[in-house]
Amino acid sequence: MDCFVLVTSSLVSLLLLYGVARLSYSIWLKPKWQERLLKHQGIGGRPYTLLVGDMKEFVKQITEAWSKPIDLTHQIVPRVDPFTLDNVQQYGRQASSFIFIFPLLPIQVLKQVSQTLSSSVFNSGKISFCWAGTRPRVIIKDPELVKEVLANKQGHFQKPPLSPLILILSRGLTTLEGEQWSKRRRMINPVFHLEKLKGMIPVFAVSCGQMIEQWKKMTSLQSSCEIDVWPELQKLTADAISRTAFGSSYEEGKKIFELQKELITLTLEAMQSLYIPGFRFIPTRKNQRRKKLDKDITSILRNVIRRKEHGMRTGQARSDDLLGMLLQHNNQYALLENASGAGGMAIEDIVEECKQFYLAGQETTASWLTWAITVLALHPEWQETAREEVLKVCGKELDYEAISHLKIVTMILYEVLRLYPPVIALYQHTNKDTKIKEISLPAGVDITLPILLLNHDPGLWGDDAQEFKPERFSEGVSKASKDQLAFFPFGWGPRTCIGQNFAMLEAKVALVMILQHFSFKLSPSYSHAPYTVMTLQPQHGAHIILHQI
Repeated sequence: MDCFVLVTSSLVSLLLLYGVARLSYSIWLKPKWQERLLKHQGIGGRPYTLLVGDMKEFVKQITEAWSKPIDLTHQIVPRVDPFTLDNVQQYGRQASSFIFIFPLLPIQVLKQVSQTLSSSVFNSGKISFCWAGTRPRVIIKDPELVKEVLANKQGHFQKPPLSPLILILSRGLTTLEGEQWSKRRRMINPVFHLEKLKGMIPVFAVSCGQMIEQWKKMTSLQSSCEIDVWPELQKLTADAISRTAFGSSYEEGKKIFELQKELITLTLEAMQSLYIPGFRFIPTRKNQRRKKLDKDITSILRNVIRRKEHGMRTGQARSDDLLGMLLQHNNQYALLENASGAGGMAIEDIVEECKQFYLAGQETTASWLTWAITVLALHPEWQETAREEVLKVCGKELDYEAISHLKIVTMILYEVLRLYPPVIALYQHTNKDTKIKEISLPAGVDITLPILLLNHDPGLWGDDAQEFKPERFSEGVSKASKDQLAFFPFGWGPRTCIGQNFAMLEAKVALVMILQHFSFKLSPSYSHAPYTVMTLQPQHGAHIILHQI
């Protein structure tokens, strides 16, 4: 018996020692090793703080920046993303600091190394790092390196590990990796082909027309009124995605959107609090509400999909909305792949893609349009120029042919997208040890590609980078900046946003119809306060004065 107790206690001690060793490695030894590896390559960054990383400093900086509005300027980076800007400025060291790693090299070699590195990505804050908890986050502000990461030729980059709290919103295309992602992308690509999307223009026009009529009623008494366009354009894009995704079932689509919006709010609230593993399973009031919302959304979508499938089989339902096209192509894909056993998407997968329609397509377009209206209210000369083009090219009608010839409107939308990108950064993660150019990155490192900082960089856009100058896009996106990859609002490479044509068509239709019926200027009550809640939003709304034309 004594021997048994001794063996048992020894095993328990070994297990405890193993657990302590693993914990020590994950929360201290591994981060310190990664920090040393990055710094030995000349990459500057904040020193690691046990467990919390830079969270405290991040919260402090954004809390201070978001506490007050800014002047009417497009120089919004210090307010929107102060932490990343500060990190890049403070730790993007000059290449000469790299020399101290080789103190014993001959002076001739030191000079050569210095000259080589002075023109490298280590100069001018092109690369630095900070800490996302126990993981280092490398911030890359060099377009060539951005291209390397997004091209992902070796397959060593993927999305950062997603919290289960995020995955409750959707497990659609953007959350998948590897072969699972490739297969799903091939199946969904035809749905978003431009030729298919052209048929969505009348649907966009119906949604916009309803909003226009409401605005006309509001301005009918005095021919003008003040409105906050941010919630108005959120309603518009929610209605548009409901109609284009679900066709005749769009009322149920709007119900799904309302439930999903509440779920997003509860999810963001949970993510901003201290993360405790397993806490989401505790039956608190908010955890139970999140679970019920997810169940209700899934149930409604499953019923809509089943009715749609039955209607298409019996010829009673059209297949020209997003869901109809998705089901149609899924069936075709299943028939083609049946011999190999691959098959198409299950109904659960289609449910998740329907959730993704809202997450990816609604809030981003609403943000884009809100900033377009705000910027044009601030620049009436460009508003009038755009209106003249719209009336000349489109008149009072809308079709794809006319929309495709709107050069000035397109330039304006791109310039707004540059200054006020709905998504201010893209995020990647190294799943294996890898290299980009001369930089070695170990597995388990997060990568930030700061779209907002790149879009406002004078080195890429010139000394007028903070100014609204749509003419910089007069010869297209590729010639707008000093580097072709300085502008990637929809991503780049194999994972370019599948819905970019959809978003561009919707934004053009909405802006055209607003310009056809109204002129607008900023309200005296407008407060310039862009900030991020998943997308770039006006913190205190976007109040404008509408004048009916």
